[in-house]
Amino acid sequence: MARIAIASDHAALTLKAELATWLHDQGHDVADLGPHDAASVDYPDYGYRLAQAVGGGAADFGVALCGSGIGISIAVNRVAACRCALVSEPLSAALAREHNDANVIAMGARMIGSEMAKACLTAFLATAFGGDRHRRRVDKLGRPPA
Repeated sequence: MARIAIASDHAALTLKAELATWLHDQGHDVADLGPHDAASVDYPDYGYRLAQAVGGGAADFGVALCGSGIGISIAVNRVAACRCALVSEPLSAALAREHNDANVIAMGARMIGSEMAKACLTAFLATAFGGDRHRRRVDKLGRPPA
């Protein structure tokens, strides 16, 4: 099973707690990076915390959540070692792994229900990177032109 870091902002606190428990029950080692109460917080703070855990090797994968999923995914992608994909259904979650070697999945708590979020996570975690022709493209993601 995988080491998974999960973080959110206040808008996704309930979904984060449900997914953390569900992932743990699936046998994963889950690190809940916060927040831990409903006080208003800034999603970049938690996106960066998550990205540092994944990029630094403390976690194999990350789950980033905010109201829309957009803001926190932008924050995570500021860390070069992370490839975060915003998804809302299982096919895009699987393709993010297979084609883009995504190591973080982002979802919007106001956009997706918990059952769909679980389906996305299931697809994401069950899919391996396809390698081959995709490797060349993924390598370019870490080397933007000057």
